[in-house]
Amino acid sequence: MKPADVCIAVLVAVIWGLAFVASRIALDEFSPELMTTLRFSIAALPCLFVARPKVSWTVLVAISFTLFLGQFLAQAFAIARGVPVGLSSVIVQSQALFTIGFAALLFRERPSAGQTVGIAIATAGLLMICGTVGYDFSVSAFAILMISPLSFAVGNLLLRHAQGVPMFDLFAWLCLVAAVPLFALTLVSNGPQPTWHALTHMSLTGLLCMIGLGAVSTSIAYWLWGRLLRDYPAAQVVPFALLVPFVGSAASSVVFGETFGPLRLGGMVTVVGGIAVMLLSKPTRASEKQVLPKIA
Repeated sequence: MKPADVCIAVLVAVIWGLAFVASRIALDEFSPELMTTLRFSIAALPCLFVARPKVSWTVLVAISFTLFLGQFLAQAFAIARGVPVGLSSVIVQSQALFTIGFAALLFRERPSAGQTVGIAIATAGLLMICGTVGYDFSVSAFAILMISPLSFAVGNLLLRHAQGVPMFDLFAWLCLVAAVPLFALTLVSNGPQPTWHALTHMSLTGLLCMIGLGAVSTSIAYWLWGRLLRDYPAAQVVPFALLVPFVGSAASSVVFGETFGPLRLGGMVTVVGGIAVMLLSKPTRASEKQVLPKIA
């Protein structure tokens, strides 16, 4: 990769890592439903200027509801219910494990020996993290968070049905498709009056967080990541995503004073290590065309 593109890949990973911190700050002001709605409403603004990609509405809705709505709404609810930001950034990346696993179950794509080892390592790390649940956050909050990587993995596989379309246009419309039902959910769960009050009394901090999440983390970062995947083999680009949990954890430690006990820290490192083994392993021929994971 060119040095400039390496810098772009690192920049995207840093943006995505910091997005977890921005989400936590925004949740002090907005409900999980409203925060997620605002995120995708801002990211959907390019739909005013780009045409809908040549993808059926069924496929568009299916991808949007898994890759975006399900993934990010689960993240927001889990963080709001006390799951630490740094831990969340690691758990979400376990979607690589589930993407390979679902591809094996649904499409008979046998993982390579290296990927199998990586899956085993990451699973062991998740089990270590499970051993820390119930101390500083509830089992139900952890269960909600696990919806995020599962939904993320399904969305990765559904993206196969949208090959050959402009990525920027596709992601803008995916955001729009997610924003509409999220807005309805917000009105039903929060009520019109509280929703209007939250919007009209938004602080500068809340506004900056939402611009960062919607415009920077979602629109710009996804576009840059898509350009890299277009210009280089996925095997060269995707490993940079391993920086995301490290950035998220370090930023959370600085901003919120988040600390990790030995078992949780060991589990987090083990999960990231397993993901590294999976991403860096040579895939089998049957899975070479697999859509590789993207990061939120």
